[in-house]
Amino acid sequence: METWRGIDATPEGWPASVIAIGVFDGVHRGHAALVRTAVKAAAEREARCVVVTFDPHPTAVVAPHAMPSQLTGIERRIELLGALGVDAVCVLPFTKELSQLSPEYFVRHVLVGGLHAKAVVVGENWRFGHKAAGDVKRLAELGEEYDFEVLPQTLTSDEEVFSSTRVRGLIAAGDVAGAAVLLGRDHGIEGTVVHGAGRGGTALGFPTANIEWTPGAAIPADGVYAGWFQHHADRDSHRHAAAISVGTNPTFEGTARTVEAHLLDFDGDLYGEHVRLDFTERLRGQITFDGLEPLIKQIETDVADTRRALDLG
Repeated sequence: METWRGIDATPEGWPASVIAIGVFDGVHRGHAALVRTAVKAAAEREARCVVVTFDPHPTAVVAPHAMPSQLTGIERRIELLGALGVDAVCVLPFTKELSQLSPEYFVRHVLVGGLHAKAVVVGENWRFGHKAAGDVKRLAELGEEYDFEVLPQTLTSDEEVFSSTRVRGLIAAGDVAGAAVLLGRDHGIEGTVVHGAGRGGTALGFPTANIEWTPGAAIPADGVYAGWFQHHADRDSHRHAAAISVGTNPTFEGTARTVEAHLLDFDGDLYGEHVRLDFTERLRGQITFDGLEPLIKQIETDVADTRRALDLG
């Protein structure tokens, strides 16, 4: 799969394309169905399948006060889109200048001039152009003018409504299992292992990897979760089962929110590594304990519950 940033970086001689367009934050099951439609349409038309996405999120530019938390950073998004069988991902840097383009200019310069659109696949409610002036109807009108088809898709099924906003709400409430149903996989965050207070491996006997997460990431509600820890540098590396704590460590009168993972059956140095944590099941909410002894007893229970939740026996 090829990737490039900016329409002017499109490889020279790029052929006719079927294009899927959207932010695709999270690449949830609705997004995946839309992209698979584009892959199929490209095969039927003997064209290449290109996903056009945006970075940063458009809201960060047009309404930064309303910027939502991110389900996936751009590199993870590209990885997930590539797994759906597309030929290329074109990342458009979303700038104030891009936000001010008319729908007509966007179609002429990006879709037709840059990517030689044969068909364009979008969500049925997709809007584009300055002040969201363009909609699917306008895109279809421009398709007639520039000779490409428009294939609008509904992001729902008989059982579920798929939306990034809904996924964010579930994660914020701690319902990571519900979010996984919509995503088609566990929700994950990425970050770097940094030094923490050091209590886990000394006073408590359960060492933790403290994660400095990517700013703006969608972090689950405070509590303890069963999940998986993976070395980000090696996507094919063995995943480690982990009991993950999210919160402020109120037993120790903490105020800063942290994410800490105790890796089961692991002994090693992780400092400085870029990693991913996937959240599988919420085990409990955040609790303030009256001393170390009840806290240690609860951690022992959390570890046992993690083994159960991850079906480790």
